[in-house]
Amino acid sequence: MMAAGGELQLLGAWYSPYVFRVKVALALKGLSYEYVELDLFNKSDLLLRSNPVHKSVPVLIHGGRPVCESIVVLQYIDETWAGSGAPLLTPADAHDRATARFWAAYVDDKFFQSWKAISWSTTEEKRTEAFKNAVPVVERLEQAFRECSKGKAFFGGDAIGLVDVALGSLLMAIKVVDEVNGTNLLDEAKFPGLAAWAERFLAVDVVKEATPDAGKLMEEYKGSMAKWIASR
Repeated sequence: MMAAGGELQLLGAWYSPYVFRVKVALALKGLSYEYVELDLFNKSDLLLRSNPVHKSVPVLIHGGRPVCESIVVLQYIDETWAGSGAPLLTPADAHDRATARFWAAYVDDKFFQSWKAISWSTTEEKRTEAFKNAVPVVERLEQAFRECSKGKAFFGGDAIGLVDVALGSLLMAIKVVDEVNGTNLLDEAKFPGLAAWAERFLAVDVVKEATPDAGKLMEEYKGSMAKWIASR
């Protein structure tokens, strides 16, 4: 990996899909960095100094200056190391770039929230209702994939782009929730484009290297659910 033109640190938590996004972007650019694993239940002074507004990860520290919020960090990496030789995460065309940013925001604002309702449902009735509400959101993403990919492998075309990283960061967590709850959110019969895309995305080397262990992630999810249920 090439040196980063200024010291790079990534503050993160191993299970965070948002940290995964930044790890993938840094790997795609071939950048070396120091990774600092944090306990989000006992937040360090470094995190509180670096992200005093949200107090969350990821935080990318470049030359002593922090950049916060995963989508913002992805765009910072893309713009700062645009000449690295790696494909850009965002398209060169202004309209295509705006479209990619729109769908990345949709992933966070609409898709994540609908999937979160499934993953944190405490009864079968609530889970069924949440799943029903999520289906139209996934349908929109299936349509977006067809339009953005233009028949190619990824939302970004031939190479992984912003929307791929945004949505792809949730794939392992979706698989874990599906396995625990008996659901199938990205059903191949209903969403063939997304289902095939998900397999391609997870097979990319830099993605495999950044993906948390499924078994460990499942233990984390089950433990968090047990605490959530006990607190209600």
